[in-house]
Amino acid sequence: MPHLGIIIGSTRPGRAGLPVGRWFHRKALEHGHFDVRWIDLAEINLPFLDEPHHPRLRRYVHQHTKDWSALIDAMDAFVFVMPEYNHGISAVLKNAIDFLHQEWQYKPVGFVSYGGVSAGTRAAAAAKQVVTNLKMMPMAETVAIPYVQQFLDDEGNFRPSDVLEQAAVAMLDELARWEEALRPLREAARQAWLERQG
Repeated sequence: MPHLGIIIGSTRPGRAGLPVGRWFHRKALEHGHFDVRWIDLAEINLPFLDEPHHPRLRRYVHQHTKDWSALIDAMDAFVFVMPEYNHGISAVLKNAIDFLHQEWQYKPVGFVSYGGVSAGTRAAAAAKQVVTNLKMMPMAETVAIPYVQQFLDDEGNFRPSDVLEQAAVAMLDELARWEEALRPLREAARQAWLERQG
């Protein structure tokens, strides 16, 4: 089964990303196409980018970067569960992306965004520019959650609407299609990298 990494793109205390991410994680498991991996940036705890060499060289000197590289390299597709901060992507998610380069290439990515009236869509739009530069394929299908607090119950669990449930399935279906379509490119890039290493 292809590997899907669900990246929780906020680390702030009380973040809505945790219950939203847990819900989407369940949806991905129910979908059945992917081996699903939970990737919480609060647990990964990367420092602010501290590698001396450009990420495209993959000449990492720190163990935390080597571990992050191995984790991301093993994934075939991603979903970013992301808030919108000041009309943009969270610093912690942007930092995590910027640590690497080749490990992201030729992998589809979907966005579960949340916020207020905009539902995090401006952050998702900003993220699409970033991931496209890394040769990732952003999905047109998204899950955009407006006024996220209205979907949280008294215990902090996420209670989605039928529209959000349907949007999640549609995005997972599209991720599955693109993961398969991009697989030859990922395999060719991986083989080329191995050959360069001798």
